[in-house]
Amino acid sequence: MFTKIRKQIEDYDKLRETVILQSRVVLKASKLMIYSIHRNKDVKTHLDKVKKEKSKLDVIAKKNVRLLREGAYSDAVQEYVEAMEYHSYSTKGKLIGPTKLKSNNEDYLMGICDLTGELGRKCVMSAIDGDIKVIKEIKKFVDSIYVEFLKMNLRNGHLRKKSDAIKWNLKKIEEVLYDLSIRKNA
Repeated sequence: MFTKIRKQIEDYDKLRETVILQSRVVLKASKLMIYSIHRNKDVKTHLDKVKKEKSKLDVIAKKNVRLLREGAYSDAVQEYVEAMEYHSYSTKGKLIGPTKLKSNNEDYLMGICDLTGELGRKCVMSAIDGDIKVIKEIKKFVDSIYVEFLKMNLRNGHLRKKSDAIKWNLKKIEEVLYDLSIRKNA
């Protein structure tokens, strides 16, 4: 009996280590994809790579349902969601959704929280380029996300804390618009 239990623990640990390693690959690929979207360079290459690496991660994690709740897996999925949704917003102006991204709701929502930070960065870069129209579109989009999060009854936890970032990112975007309007009227 103990031999069997020990074997199960060892097998889980090996799979867990593989998930951790592959999670790092997904994290890196997602970050590179976000960076490429900001710079508008090699987006397709990074998009294909991140999808491929996320698929590999899911295959490994599904070998033991407990792996789907591992921190490394969750972090990778959140970054993947952020990257994919940033790409979707940049190309289509809308979100994809958790089902298509093969994400649970909590990881999906945390990825959306992080997305608002990338959209805030996009606003700063658009301000440098003087593109107020883009900033106003992003403000409206982030505002709609914020409203949806306000409708949720989030308990204290990781998602609740991360969702606070949406408010601050929205405030940052509003400040960018305010600064531009002051400069325009000066």
